[in-house]
Amino acid sequence: MMIKKQKLTWILLSAGCLSHPAWAQSPWTLGASVLVSPSPYQGEQDRVMPLPVIGYDSDRFFVQGLSAGAYLWKDQQNQLSLNAYYSPLHFKASDSDNDAMKQLNNRHATMMGGIGYRHQASWGTLRTELATDMLNNSNGFTGDVAYLYPIERGDWQLRPGVGVTYSNGKTNDYYYGVSSDESARSGLSAYKAGSSWSPYLELSASYQLTPQWTTFITGRYTHLANSITDSPMVDKSGSGMLWTGVTYRF
Repeated sequence: MMIKKQKLTWILLSAGCLSHPAWAQSPWTLGASVLVSPSPYQGEQDRVMPLPVIGYDSDRFFVQGLSAGAYLWKDQQNQLSLNAYYSPLHFKASDSDNDAMKQLNNRHATMMGGIGYRHQASWGTLRTELATDMLNNSNGFTGDVAYLYPIERGDWQLRPGVGVTYSNGKTNDYYYGVSSDESARSGLSAYKAGSSWSPYLELSASYQLTPQWTTFITGRYTHLANSITDSPMVDKSGSGMLWTGVTYRF
């Protein structure tokens, strides 16, 4: 595994990203964590990243990791917000162990911005988000819908969930498409990726060690859609991430 400090999670995330349950209990949370994220691209190793954990939540603004936003509406059950977050998906040709993949153009990580809505009720939490590429790397947009069910058992908090992520054709073609020029250089088949719906499962768990200290672990597995897995750049049917760490609540 290789450490790439410059990247961050799909955590990232945004209202659409996985969030730690303890963050909602106090305006400020600080901590340290490690993120493990397998790459969907052939010839790349798993990515291991040490990450700071920064959380802030007020009636008007929030920060979650490298995601931030402003609330347009917030009460005990509903949150409507404008969000901005770092999307870490990228491809660096020189990092690939595959000779053909080394001939491709780089694909860059980007900043996403959009709107998110979360509804919390006794039957669980509904989470939705729509975001667009603010740096115009892909000129595309993505959407996300998820259902989460929080469970509390003493000092333990569990949050299993299921959801689906939509990526439009411009997003997928930027990250997974192979142009005719790239095909000529690499020998890979030219490929134009279309839009996709990729379902996922996620689970967050936290344990309160003391009133201030909490340890957490979050995992997600995404089943990649055919428009992604059909790309000659991809050699996996799924992707995922595992994020664990410890936080201190002020």
